[in-house]
Amino acid sequence: MYAVIKTGGKQYRVAAGDLIKVEKLEGEAGAAVTFNEVLMLGDEAGAVIGAPLVDGATVSATLIETRKGDKVRIFKKIRRQGYRRTRGHRQLESVLRVISIAGAGKSAKWDGTVSLTTKAELDARARNLAPRGLAAAVETPAVSAPVAEDAAPAPKKKAAPKKKAAEATSDEA
Repeated sequence: MYAVIKTGGKQYRVAAGDLIKVEKLEGEAGAAVTFNEVLMLGDEAGAVIGAPLVDGATVSATLIETRKGDKVRIFKKIRRQGYRRTRGHRQLESVLRVISIAGAGKSAKWDGTVSLTTKAELDARARNLAPRGLAAAVETPAVSAPVAEDAAPAPKKKAAPKKKAAEATSDEA
């Protein structure tokens, strides 16, 4: 089952379990978000189209993170005048996991668990740049390794012969 929802002035086709990026929504990571502006519901049997909205239809999602999107470059130029300007902009966006779709006597629910791991953290782990404590805590459980006990302490190193040679030359002078 799928639905077409409207948020942030745009329309999105979503299904249960989808991960979508939308314009910035208010709320903290892990917050539940409900969309009541459902324009269409569909499945294998057919589609229900709203006029303009489907009555009683809702789409539920979980907010995973709010972040900045990809950079858009703005470049202005007037030829032969020496005028060039480059600017950049990163729009704020929210990442959502769609949990359930309900309406028109039908419903679909996603059975998985929502992971609140951010995209930046996943990218850092992929490049082996994640902080040591965080990557180790997430990927492997803590295991204590046995410590070998030494019977005799390690012998101390002798002083370097260069120091003795330097002292001998200073005494001769």
